[in-house]
Amino acid sequence: MRTVPGLLVVASVVSAQSGSAVARTLFGELGPAGTLAWRMGFAALVLAVAVRPRVWRWTGAAWRAAVLLGVFAAGLTLLSYLALRTAPQGIVVTASFAGPLILALAQTRRVADLVCALTAGAGVALLGLRAGAEVPMAGLALALAAGACGAGYIVFSARLGAAVPGVGGLAVSFAVAALLVLPFGFTGAVRAFAQPRLLGGAVIVALLAGVIPYALELIALRDLPTRVFGVLMSLQPAAAALAGRLILGQRLGPVPILALVLVSVAGAALVRSSHEARPTEPSPQTPP
Repeated sequence: MRTVPGLLVVASVVSAQSGSAVARTLFGELGPAGTLAWRMGFAALVLAVAVRPRVWRWTGAAWRAAVLLGVFAAGLTLLSYLALRTAPQGIVVTASFAGPLILALAQTRRVADLVCALTAGAGVALLGLRAGAEVPMAGLALALAAGACGAGYIVFSARLGAAVPGVGGLAVSFAVAALLVLPFGFTGAVRAFAQPRLLGGAVIVALLAGVIPYALELIALRDLPTRVFGVLMSLQPAAAALAGRLILGQRLGPVPILALVLVSVAGAALVRSSHEARPTEPSPQTPP
């Protein structure tokens, strides 16, 4: 029964990373922020129309959680796109996993979790050792900063979910994130209207990297335990490397590939271990 939901999560991962790779092809003309403005604005619009959140019923705590989630979502995605400008996609996604893994470690006290964290840390350290060679230092630093925002995204996603039932809160958070990115990407985003090719590419990115993954995850989570969902989401670094290779022609050396494997395995193991200890804890979803 869980095969189909699991496949939907895998499809979500593939779609998200394919969308990020396509987004990278638009950076030269729209810029990272301009491309991201399209992705986030489109996702916010679709979700707002589909959900129509009843914000007039919200408490102050709900509004604070929604706004802060939007801030961290904007930071996570913008820093990731800036990192993609200089570093291979597989490396960016692998390094950005550091923040959520550190957060998971901070929330647990189990020996197995410590082993997972050390394994992931070894993977990130390997990337650091290759900085300046296979791994651009600026791209690695931006990806690690994105990971820190990713930890905040998870924290406030949980708080918003507790304050606002359903997904209405995310519609507001996505709108906040889109508004924060727009000043940086307005000029680039407007250029998409000048050429049908650019406009089509921007819409494809918005669908592949935002709308489609989120819709697939919502459907999958109706029948899939969050523990299994979290393990499948640990495929993100591998999917990023594959998308970077097939769409962008990026090739990773043996050391970055080893780092990718270590972080992915540690992430999957940590999710399983954490949910065995706290079976009701929610798993993070794809940001807008």
